[in-house]
Amino acid sequence: MTTVNVNGIALGIESFGAEGAPLVLLAGGTTMLSWSDALCQRIAAGGRRVVRYDLRDSGESTAGDPEAPAYTLRDLAADAAALAGALGAGPAHLAGIGVGGMVAQVAALDHPAAFSALTLVGTRAVAPGPPDDDLPDHDQATMGRLFARPMPDWADQEAVAEFAAAGAEIRGDDPVAARAVAARIWDRTPGTAAPVQLANQLGLVFSKLDCTPRWRERLPEINVPTLVVHGRRDRFFPVGNGEAVAREIPGARLLVLEQAANAIPEAATGEVAEAMLALG
Repeated sequence: MTTVNVNGIALGIESFGAEGAPLVLLAGGTTMLSWSDALCQRIAAGGRRVVRYDLRDSGESTAGDPEAPAYTLRDLAADAAALAGALGAGPAHLAGIGVGGMVAQVAALDHPAAFSALTLVGTRAVAPGPPDDDLPDHDQATMGRLFARPMPDWADQEAVAEFAAAGAEIRGDDPVAARAVAARIWDRTPGTAAPVQLANQLGLVFSKLDCTPRWRERLPEINVPTLVVHGRRDRFFPVGNGEAVAREIPGARLLVLEQAANAIPEAATGEVAEAMLALG
């Protein structure tokens, strides 16, 4: 892992594959560990250079005040474009997961010359908060269970990992995988202050972020090959959100993972990698 300086900030990155190969850039949701090692390795084995990176206020990237971020969603999109340029080798295949998928959509719209393909995983086409009337909202029973839990002791790695595992079970994801990822995120988080941990573990910095203006109505402007991946059992962003994104981006392919919830399960790694590689 290392950092790359763009737009006056440092972004934490990790690379897989040959440096001169076509670039696949994976925007974290919010940390780079939203993208599994296995998926990165499978894509790299397909002849790509894979670079996953931390969004601002997470991992190795520049941290400010997660409770009052001094940047917008469009700044995060500009970071993706600048990072693709700094890494060279022409336009990149940009992929975003969760809130990183929102970053990726706006980046493809605002900086079209920077990207040759787009993958959007487990995301939606409106900002955090109440969705449009035609889009399914978070499953309220699931959200109630998630937010009824007391927060862990952020200074205790094991407590944080257990909190993540229990949350994954509520969402329908693999608790064992979530526990391992949370422990790795904890190791990379600069301190145990609750706002910093929440930005890294739960991405709650996005609840404070300026995400205006809307971009959903601009989705038909995207003219690069696009893959939309969504879990059939996703309770956080129900699958109707992915279906809407795929309908509104011309020519987009929708890949629904029938046994998946919010995260990409290990069993789907090969299918997702093959679909991403097929975009070119």
